[in-house]
Amino acid sequence: MIGNILLVVAGLVLLIWGADRFVHGAAATARNLGVAPLMIGLTVVAFATSAPEILVSVVAAVQGEPGLAFGNAIGSNIVNIGLVLGMTAIVRPIKLESATLRREMPALLAVSLLTVSLFLDTFLSRVDGIVMLTGLVIVMVWLARLGLRSSATDPIAMDYEAEIPTDVSMPMAIVWLIVGLGTLLIGAELLVDGAIGIAKMMGVSEVVIGITIVAFGTSLPELAVSLASALKGEYGLAIGNIVGSNIFN
Repeated sequence: MIGNILLVVAGLVLLIWGADRFVHGAAATARNLGVAPLMIGLTVVAFATSAPEILVSVVAAVQGEPGLAFGNAIGSNIVNIGLVLGMTAIVRPIKLESATLRREMPALLAVSLLTVSLFLDTFLSRVDGIVMLTGLVIVMVWLARLGLRSSATDPIAMDYEAEIPTDVSMPMAIVWLIVGLGTLLIGAELLVDGAIGIAKMMGVSEVVIGITIVAFGTSLPELAVSLASALKGEYGLAIGNIVGSNIFN
């Protein structure tokens, strides 16, 4: 049991550090390519922040543990809303001034309802997976177009402008991108192996471990980013980080 717990802890540490470096490298790379800060925030940063959940779920699915994979995705969304958003509101009451974020909320609701409807037959097929990925692309394109229209007056655009690194060269940005991704992969492998071991030793299903321990661990990057953003008064980033991550999950 101790060995499995150490695997989980090591995996979480690598996931948190790797996610930070991956977000840094991805955002800097996009900025160096001339992508608008709001576009980077809505797409690149949202995807990169969800990288721990994505990689853990992919690794779990490849290892034949789909219960751990979807338990992690669903559990992480619950933790993001209950813990991350709740803690952020306690630390600093949130003002929702961004028009882009107000449009993201219905998009998150639509994606959540779509997921629930696909689970009604208690089976998630490859076709269902394609439907969800197609929905993600449609939602991201729609949000990006709406966001760019209101970017001049949207407070969240200024938040992204301030937070996305400007002094990172392209070679260094790519290095951090690769290092972050590699660290995330190693962390995901360790976390999945440890979580499966704990589930077997405790006699519970991988779904339970995915919804609890793994979901909490993979949501730690979102918690750190949202709390830091709230303390700086960047309310758009604090909420946008959670909403964007949940849509990708």
